[in-house]
Amino acid sequence: MADKKNYYEVLGVSKNATEEEIKAAYKKLVKQYHPDLHPNDKLAAEKFKEINEANEVLSDKQKRAAYDYEQEHPGMGGMGGMGGFGGGGFGGFEDIFGSIFQGFGGGASMQRDTSGEDIQLEMRLSFMDAAKGCTKEISYSRNEPCPACKGTGAKDGTAFRSCQKCGGKGQVRFTQETMFGRTIRVGACPDCGGRGKIITDKCPDCKGRGYIRRETKITLNIPAGADTNSYIRKRGYGQASTEGGEAGDLIVVFRVEPHKIFERKNYDLYVDLPVPFLTATLGGTVKVPDLDDAFDYNIPEGTQSGTTFTVRGKGIKTRNGTGNLYLRVFVEVPEKLTREQRAALENARGTFDLKQYNKAKRYADNLSALYGKEAYKK
Repeated sequence: MADKKNYYEVLGVSKNATEEEIKAAYKKLVKQYHPDLHPNDKLAAEKFKEINEANEVLSDKQKRAAYDYEQEHPGMGGMGGMGGFGGGGFGGFEDIFGSIFQGFGGGASMQRDTSGEDIQLEMRLSFMDAAKGCTKEISYSRNEPCPACKGTGAKDGTAFRSCQKCGGKGQVRFTQETMFGRTIRVGACPDCGGRGKIITDKCPDCKGRGYIRRETKITLNIPAGADTNSYIRKRGYGQASTEGGEAGDLIVVFRVEPHKIFERKNYDLYVDLPVPFLTATLGGTVKVPDLDDAFDYNIPEGTQSGTTFTVRGKGIKTRNGTGNLYLRVFVEVPEKLTREQRAALENARGTFDLKQYNKAKRYADNLSALYGKEAYKK
């Protein structure tokens, strides 16, 4: 254990942390160090690996108990090769702790993961495709299970025999005598490399590899509401196993392009809506865009810049619900006026009382309070 990092320290929790505390700490760190957020960052990838390793142990009661025991009793069989104990002054330990240590190399029945590696690809989506959903075809190269030998690497899928050394289990026990007694470690069989079988006649199509390299095309049905860093996992479309196991998965991560008009927050849409000065003052109807078309929206009299109107149900429609459309108003003041327009406004100026302007009235009151009543004159 000397070269192992403390799993509690990796997750930033105490040894007495509850399952909920461990789960919360794990989720927080996964979001912080996820490879999607740190592409080509080896340090972040290594940290992410440590976090998952620590969570795998501490979130499992049985594994956590074994880990805690090893922490308290260093040298009694490491985490990488926990078996039972026997002999010396520790007679009976193998029977007592065999079930606890199973899964850490402690039982001959432990199975190795022989599945193929996952493939992760990135797909860019337009804002509309992501919001409304779409169908996309993707092409990529992968190792597919050899159809001739069904991924076994043996001719016709049958030209192999069970490994005599491990009895077809793929694992053997290694016994080591220490000052504390006998330590039993389980590892991959050296004769068959952990496969449990030895090929007697290689498949001529894949030369015994169990897979062939091919270009793969797959159609993805992308649901409405896809967002950046969301993904689709296609089971069995990753790399083929080199040991006759199941193929890995294809993971397609989305990157959504921004839109010229819409801003998105989860399933809600936001639009900066320009409203002419007279429409904001007198009230009126303006055209408002949504994902499908444009519709008329009534602007009430006296609408101010910065006002936000909510149009319910006009956001992104998904299987989990529908968002809203938020209209953020900014009042447009004309940059140039004709003589007639200017004269009309000048004539109207004197008809307005300061009390009609709420913000200006508050501003005048604040100045009067600071500097006296004559500080601000209409």
